[in-house]
Amino acid sequence: MKCTLIVAMGKHREIGKDNDLLWKLPRDMKFFKETTEGHTVVMGRKNWESIPEKFRPLPNRKNIVISRNPDYKAEGAVLISDLKEISEHYNADSDKKCFIIGGAQIYKLALEADLIDEMLITHVDETFEADTYFPFVDWEGWVEEDLIGYEKDEKNPHAFIVTKYTR
Repeated sequence: MKCTLIVAMGKHREIGKDNDLLWKLPRDMKFFKETTEGHTVVMGRKNWESIPEKFRPLPNRKNIVISRNPDYKAEGAVLISDLKEISEHYNADSDKKCFIIGGAQIYKLALEADLIDEMLITHVDETFEADTYFPFVDWEGWVEEDLIGYEKDEKNPHAFIVTKYTR
């Protein structure tokens, strides 16, 4: 089973601060929603908790939350304790995709476990003060394709490019 990793990051791999996003980019949020809707999304406990309660679970998606605490409650989501358990809750033979949506620790574990064969990375054209970063990736063997790019405007304060990486 392979999954697609989806993330937005600043110029220096910044992805968050104080368990929150670093920016508000409606165009990127729309891309995320349209890309993941109808599929399975896998996230860590902290990422789950960073989603405002009124948006949890993410609608029209199967939500899987990873936590080492077996008593953790993630209302409306499937709770697992290890990435290896994803296959028990995700049908890889369906036309649905499995998306790893964060946070940093989950991205790192998924990459180390060779679980990822595709990445959709929104590269935000800015640097940010952050306390959470996307892990370093060995880009050897990855093929890069720019999908969409947007200049900043009145609703999106930063320019960004969404790039697909496959191997």
